[in-house]
Amino acid sequence: MSTPIKNRYEFLYLFDCENGNPNGDPDAGNSPRIDPEDMHGLVSDVAIKRRVRNYVQMKHGNGGGYAIFIEHATNLNRPIAAAHEATGGAPAGGGNRSQVGKARDWMCQQFFDVRAFGAVMSTGANAGQVRGPVQVAFSRSIDPIFPMEAAITRMAVAEKVKDAKSVADYVAWEEKQEEDSLRTMGRKSLISYGLYATKGFVSANLAQGTQFTDADLNELWEALANMFDHDRSASKGVMACRDLFVFKHVGTDSDLVQREKQAMLGCAPAHHLLDLGRIIDVPALKGSGKTPRCYADYAVTQHLDRVPKGVELWRWDFSENRLIKA
Repeated sequence: MSTPIKNRYEFLYLFDCENGNPNGDPDAGNSPRIDPEDMHGLVSDVAIKRRVRNYVQMKHGNGGGYAIFIEHATNLNRPIAAAHEATGGAPAGGGNRSQVGKARDWMCQQFFDVRAFGAVMSTGANAGQVRGPVQVAFSRSIDPIFPMEAAITRMAVAEKVKDAKSVADYVAWEEKQEEDSLRTMGRKSLISYGLYATKGFVSANLAQGTQFTDADLNELWEALANMFDHDRSASKGVMACRDLFVFKHVGTDSDLVQREKQAMLGCAPAHHLLDLGRIIDVPALKGSGKTPRCYADYAVTQHLDRVPKGVELWRWDFSENRLIKA
């Protein structure tokens, strides 16, 4: 098996949404999430990680060490029980610390999202819990957004007909209805446009516990860059990854042992690297009199002279579908 990563990373991920709802809020009628104080849009960390999971699952067929633990419409206790079965334990749970550790290690080997994001695996047969090396904060729009609601017409209804037991019963019911009663109105929440910034973190120290490797890290970058192309729906409008900047800590010491320690611990505070305007500048359009409606309305600038010593800046190259050093 490959060794875990030896470098700390931070990343700044830019994506946008055009004429859609990037992340609905269930507590607000599924309207786009928003900060009520300044009207900037929000996208939850869970929404980003869900799309990463979906991409990895689609690419690898949910197997080969890249299965997904938090899978749609499943019982999490099933794979936990499988972990105990595979390591000689009882699927009903129990066992000593050694058995729990074996089950936890098996889960890390089989499931990409456990290695990356961590998981609580003590909901049934106890397989412990792990903290994942990859963490993502809430995404925030560069400029304020304005949520809208558009009325739509559905040219059919989905009514449960009392005592209908066959197709003929439904046909007979339809024949008795007024035509206008067989269509209904609805509403769709959306924003015209929003460019969002996500701040993410990859801990080399936590990666040692889950065995998160460089191959896993490349899967993460690829998923972030391409996942929206496989997550289309009418409600989401047009969403796309626009830029991915990665800060890799490599160290500065001439002694290789010390440099490896520096690379794992980091050579600069995360906020110094990720705060917009310091190294990556995405200026808002204040004072321009123009409301942003596309990515071309922004000028994303990287200031390589501001990158601290011991840190490398990498950027996703869409033509080659990989990271390249800036």
